[in-house]
Amino acid sequence: MPEREPTSHERGAEAWWDDSYRDRTAPWDIGRPQAAFARLADEGRWSGAVLDAGCGSGEHTLRAASLGLPALGVDVAETAIAMAREKAAARGLDAEFALADALHLGRLDRTFDTVLDCGLFHTFDGDEQRAYVAGLAAVTEPGATLFVLCFRPGAPETEGPHPVTEAELRAAFAADAGWRLADLQESQIEVILDIGSFPAWLLTVQRC
Repeated sequence: MPEREPTSHERGAEAWWDDSYRDRTAPWDIGRPQAAFARLADEGRWSGAVLDAGCGSGEHTLRAASLGLPALGVDVAETAIAMAREKAAARGLDAEFALADALHLGRLDRTFDTVLDCGLFHTFDGDEQRAYVAGLAAVTEPGATLFVLCFRPGAPETEGPHPVTEAELRAAFAADAGWRLADLQESQIEVILDIGSFPAWLLTVQRC
């Protein structure tokens, strides 16, 4: 059992994040980058040192590494990190993976130019979101860019999504927290469930 307090999502699900990887039921683990993030990579929007927060089995970290960018993926799920390292070795990619808590990113004692968040922000409650955003500020300098792909309202009734409203995103990444919202688009998060995808926001935020 992890030596940390469970997150609000873990308490609600009565399961640790690692459980979804050990029994291979993580619906977000589609075996490739999310289309929205793949497009950003193809457009050259990722640059410099890259942090993939809540990296899961590593597809976005590995995509960054394939572009020649120094990339670190972090997650609290040991099984996911092991899977990511196996993928990196199999693909011959120089990507770094570490077991780390996204609610305490400052402990990394590093800074990054690009931060990727695919499906992490929306798993946190209000207090956790504030701690997470503060941690993001601790690992970025002014001019850094954060890309967030998170659930938005409009999904069918299911136990999966934790939708985030536009107002909540704007409040979380406000100027007084050290951020500037550069772009907000409607998007999709692909899943391995029959539904195929859920409505999402694709958020681009710049560190002030």
